[in-house]
Amino acid sequence: MKVIGAGLPRTATTTQLAVLEQLGFGPCYHMRNLMGDFAAGLPPWERVAAGDPDWDQIFDGFESSCDFPASRYYREMAEHYPDAKVLLSVRSGEGWVRSMRETIWPMYFGDSLLHHVNQARGQVDEHWGRFLALMTHQCWDPQTGALVGAQDADDAELAAIMDRWNQGVIDSIAPERLLVWNPGEGWEPLCEFLEVPVPEGPVPQINDTAAFKEGMFGGALAALNAWWDRRERPKESLHGAAIE
Repeated sequence: MKVIGAGLPRTATTTQLAVLEQLGFGPCYHMRNLMGDFAAGLPPWERVAAGDPDWDQIFDGFESSCDFPASRYYREMAEHYPDAKVLLSVRSGEGWVRSMRETIWPMYFGDSLLHHVNQARGQVDEHWGRFLALMTHQCWDPQTGALVGAQDADDAELAAIMDRWNQGVIDSIAPERLLVWNPGEGWEPLCEFLEVPVPEGPVPQINDTAAFKEGMFGGALAALNAWWDRRERPKESLHGAAIE
């Protein structure tokens, strides 16, 4: 592990993934790796949540990481990989809150269609239910969550949660080992920090909000449809009417 991402979700972590791999620090462990194989990915992260991490197993073959679930444990990872540098991706509070309100926050809170279909998926899809439990542990649990208080927070309070997280990273990582980076700053500060040449062209800007919603709705509806197709079908319809 050469680069540990410490930024919160929705701080351009998909851009960060692409950038780190373009600069030669790939493969980069990202939320996509967990979601791409729940059967293999959930058990080691559940052991992390239980206090029994095996970082070398989780990150075997990876040279960098970003996004939750990995960045939730940047302190532990920084201790385990003492030669790795730490990259804190940041964005404006207003932009982060807007992105959170459109994506992650309504998966867990509020009276939105996104909330209801994802909670329903957790009832019929074992892996999704375990994933929601893991993310609740990481994000919202009063004892372990990084974003405790977000359930009832207004926009200013939600932005303050992000600021507290960022300050915690700055306070806990040695300055010479840490870069606070907004992708809008371009390649130069990142490449200087990682001691690699500056590529040609701009930093890729990957806005995945639409893709996020597509994946959440599509995955939930697919799981619910599969559950419905597996049901034991009645021989009569409502009120005893014959099924045609």
